Amino acid sequence: MGLDYKLIGKRIAQRRKKLALTQVKVAEQVEISEQYLSNIERAVSIPSTEVVMRLALALDTTPDEFLIGAARVEGERWKNVAELLRAMDEKQLDLTESFIRWVIECQ
Repeated sequence: MGLDYKLIGKRIAQRRKKLALTQVKVAEQVEISEQYLSNIERAVSIPSTEVVMRLALALDTTPDEFLIGAARVEGERWKNVAELLRAMDEKQLDLTESFIRWVIECQ
């Protein structure tokens, strides 16, 4: 089972709109371009794991809300994971992203 990027983008846009935030504001917080965020929301671009984590932080939710449609309420744990991801280099992020995709597909 693969990820539905159209649905993920829709969930990101819904969360952003629910918080009454513009694409410009969210893009600034996530340190991506407004165009890239627009492309993610329309499933034109596929976000990396790191970008999904940063979007979750900016939109005060967990990545689960975007990936599976339900936010976990486990306190600060997902924020701690996001901080760990920030410290990784590209090779480590690629490996982590592959692992996360594998875990999701095995469910």
